[in-house]
Amino acid sequence: MSVPVLTIDGPSGAGKGTVSRAVAKKMGWNYLDSGSIYRSLAIAVLKKKCDIADLKSVVKIAEAMILEFECGDELIVKLNGQNITSELPSQTTANTASIVAAYPEVRAVLLQKQRDFQKAPGLVADGRDMGTVVFPNALKKAYLTASAKERGKRRYKQLLEKGINANLAEITKEIEVRDRRDQERTAAPLKKADDALYIDSSDLPIEKVIEEVLNLVR
Repeated sequence: MSVPVLTIDGPSGAGKGTVSRAVAKKMGWNYLDSGSIYRSLAIAVLKKKCDIADLKSVVKIAEAMILEFECGDELIVKLNGQNITSELPSQTTANTASIVAAYPEVRAVLLQKQRDFQKAPGLVADGRDMGTVVFPNALKKAYLTASAKERGKRRYKQLLEKGINANLAEITKEIEVRDRRDQERTAAPLKKADDALYIDSSDLPIEKVIEEVLNLVR
């Protein structure tokens, strides 16, 4: 019997991670944060001081990458055995991840690694093309979004809480630029799956969003 999969797609800052982890915990399912996979690759590329325009080198780094998720009270991401969780939120990491994710060759390497997370009793897959590319035959799908302005505010707050200096206007502009790049790229562009539930979280409390997604699965 095929292992059930719930996909939750949407742009950065829409609350996908919080919702996905909460649903996975309540359902007792495994969790995949595909954004961490691409951000982890970005960190690996940056650590090796690799030119992101050097496609062959980026692909080699992707092939060698070993990624682990440890889901407790908070998500811990390990790259080749090293805890890189604190490095994932940076804007440099996010921007680099968006660029390397646009390479079809890189996506091909990481595609199977993502599908390997589909294990019993079920999987909640959080990303931007989970329901359209990685798990097109998923049991249930959701598309979670929010306005760029609202997502900018959330990101700004997160960075301040972590003691990272930030500029709200710059963050919002970067989000808008990244949205356009993700939507216009030829390789698996960001878009809503035809059979996905559309949720705009701009004015919704996170608890309400979680309940809507749980009702979708149940």
